[in-house]
This record gives sequence, C-alpha cells and structure tokens, in this order.
Amino acid sequence: MKDFIMGLLYDLSTKYKTLSIVGMAKNAGKTTALNYLIEEADDEGIRLGITSTGRDGETQDLVTGTEKPKVFLYEDTIVSVPTQLYDLADAGLEIIKKSEYRTSIGDLLLCRVADSGYVQIAGPVATVHTKKMCQEMFDMGCQLILIDGAIDRKSIASPETSDAIILSTGAVLSRNLKKVIEDTAHIVELYSLPELEACTARQLITEHMDEDKIMVIKKDRADILDLTTGLGSSRFIDEAIDDDTDYVYIPGAFTNSVIADINPAKLKRVNFVLKDPTKIFINQMDFGQLRKKKFKVSVMKNIEVAAVTVNPIAPSGYSFDHQVLRDAMQKALPDIPVIDVRI
Repeated sequence: MKDFIMGLLYDLSTKYKTLSIVGMAKNAGKTTALNYLIEEADDEGIRLGITSTGRDGETQDLVTGTEKPKVFLYEDTIVSVPTQLYDLADAGLEIIKKSEYRTSIGDLLLCRVADSGYVQIAGPVATVHTKKMCQEMFDMGCQLILIDGAIDRKSIASPETSDAIILSTGAVLSRNLKKVIEDTAHIVELYSLPELEACTARQLITEHMDEDKIMVIKKDRADILDLTTGLGSSRFIDEAIDDDTDYVYIPGAFTNSVIADINPAKLKRVNFVLKDPTKIFINQMDFGQLRKKKFKVSVMKNIEVAAVTVNPIAPSGYSFDHQVLRDAMQKALPDIPVIDVRI
C-alpha cells in the first residue's frame, strides 16, 4: 500500500499544482489524509505549500470538542499562519513575508518551516485570495500546494479553488456501509457532471455570468430574468420556457424547489446549466429519479476527483472493517484511487 501511495502522490504532483482536501462530513478523516500526504511528500522530496480555508491543526475541534489530529510539517515547507497562531507552533517558523490578507485571528504570514514540528494553519476565506496566495507559494519554490478545508466547507471543492480535489469520506456518514458508499459515489457523480460544450449557449452564459441572474437561452439569444435565485422561482422559470428554449442557466443553489413547478415535458427537453457542481443540493435518491425522467444538467466547469480517502472509524465508537470499506468503495469508484489512510 505504501508503494502505491508514493506512486500516486508522485503522479498527483506531476499532474496537478494545487489539490484541495474536502471532507464529506466532520471527522471523515480529512486532517489524517492531509498528514499522510505531507509525510509521503517529504519522503518523495516534493516541496509543499500548505494553506487552509479556515483554521486547522488545533488539537481539539473547536465546534465538536473532540480530539483532532495535529498537522505536522517538515522542514522547508511553506505554510500560511495567522499572527495569533504563530507563537503556538511547535515547529520553528521563519517568516518570509506578511501577506495582505487578514483573518479573525490576525494577519496571515507566509512562513518557511525551519525546524519540523506541529503547526496550526489558517488561510484566506475568499477563493480569489486563496489563488493569489498559492501563486506566491509557487514563486517561493513550492512544487505542490495542499489546501485544507475547514468546518466541512464543501465549497472549497469549487473548481476555481484548485486543480482537483481529494475527497475524504468514511464511517462518520452512517452506520450503514451501503449508505456511506452510495452517498460518496453520488458526490463523485455530481462533481463529474459533463461540462457544457463550446456552443452559442456557453458563449452567451459566459458573457452575462457576472450579472448573476437566471438566463433562458433560446437559439442565439439569452433572456435574462429578473431572478437571482431559483429558490421559490420555479413557476416563473416555467413561464419563461417555450418551444425555442434550449438551456436554462441557474447561477445559485440548485434544489428540488428550483424545478418543482416546471412542466415535466419542459423538464425533459431543456438542459439546465450550473456554474459548477457545488451548487447542486439534491440527494442521491431524488437525483436518481430525475435521471430516470431524462432530466439533463451540465456545468460550466466540473470538478476532478484525484483520489478518495476512507476512514473506517467513527468518533462515536462504531467502525467498519478496513478492507471491506476500501474494497466496496473502490468497486463503486473503479476509475478513482481509494486509500484507507488509517491502515
């Protein structure tokens, strides 16, 4: 398994520049996965940059009160640390520069790990700031940047944040193994939705995307509705769809209520377009039913899942057999590497 992981990490570092680690839920093993990747990167001689979408690395979860794995960083790693956490680090940190980004716990510092040790990490909240900070880390010589999510923020999976994601899942989702597998496979399916092909509709959506309004695309024109969200607007969307409508672009959250009042015949004929898969909030069962009804949805940009990590142990005390969980997940996701980081 170790040889497999090392080979996988080498492949990831040559294929991607930035990887986000996304948890399906709290205590899904995200920080454990991060620590494992950091350790293997050090063994492979890959210089890492580490940042976060919030605070991580503390010994106790600030929300649940449960114990958390610490984040151990090796010498020469570049890491973002807020001023109020700098003195709490066990590692020796050399401040390279003070960044322009602020957090609730101080200005963010870009540091080089001079002596290996534990660090509490934090990073910018805004996606655009995360991207800029990553570029600064590359300019400092990083070969691969790992972006750690915080407080189960799946929004970090947005394709604007990183090149690909590592999805962490496990027993914490359910006591039912089948449900854990199905829920994880559903998220991977959503993240892999087809991108809207190069066409007039894509061009029109791109031109008007900044207006953040629902668009009804008819042949070579876009009718921009005075609606910023589809929530509670399905009746108005239905009225705007006619025989010439090919696509409907929804800028915000996509839930069952967005399409609840749309005529089934229209629902079957029109292709719905979303900015990215993180906008979809429809469970596995309902999404499967929509698929059976020939419902079509595409995205402007999908999300590449580079690997899935599984944690067979739930903090409440129950667990699955390590090998059974990993094998079942790998069978459900045959094209994606599945890693049990607790073995």
